[in-house]
Amino acid sequence: MTTVGLIGSGHIGGTVARLAVAAGYDVVLSNSRGPETLRDLVAELGSRARAGTVQEAAEAGDLVVVSVPLKAYRDVPAQPLAGKIVLDTNNYYPQRDGQIAELDSGAATSSELLQRHLPTARVVKVFNNINFRHLATLSRPAGAADRSALPIAGDDADAKAATTAFLDRIGYDAVDAGPLAESWRQQPDTPVYGVVYAADPQNWDREKPADAPTVRAALAAAGSPA
Repeated sequence: MTTVGLIGSGHIGGTVARLAVAAGYDVVLSNSRGPETLRDLVAELGSRARAGTVQEAAEAGDLVVVSVPLKAYRDVPAQPLAGKIVLDTNNYYPQRDGQIAELDSGAATSSELLQRHLPTARVVKVFNNINFRHLATLSRPAGAADRSALPIAGDDADAKAATTAFLDRIGYDAVDAGPLAESWRQQPDTPVYGVVYAADPQNWDREKPADAPTVRAALAAAGSPA
């Protein structure tokens, strides 16, 4: 895989783009406001980056990161993502997204909703549980003693293996959190959401590495879905 497409290039999407470029990937950035609004970010990232429409980013990416507000997930184009690995960074925030009955009841996870919308894509939940500042600063080379891990959830084993390889290249280990139905374990208000990478649980200004055993234990400590 040589090109990462980004549908949504805000805090998380932009950070993933920076890490990907640093690791030698080409990136195609997009957002809902148009390519011209990404001029500064493209200039910062250099020759490996270009901006396009959402359709163009979806078509260009060997791997595509979807980082849009959950309430906009139905705007993600399905056809150009057929068969592709889609990294879902979304979280459900009712105050922003409105109430979604299936998520309120625990009948589905937010990533399962995206997977239904993209029936032939291979969705993997990742990057949703870490603050974008921590994501930027905790990247470490393979083998580093203070390397952090990120949980991933998905229903396709090959997609999870490819995601693990991508994370390794951008500076992270991966912890398999199970299928998409189990991705609630890394959603907001769980032990692995945000706080596990914070030096102070009450103040997330300073980051703290969280290795694979730490992340695995936090996933196991999650209660039960709503």
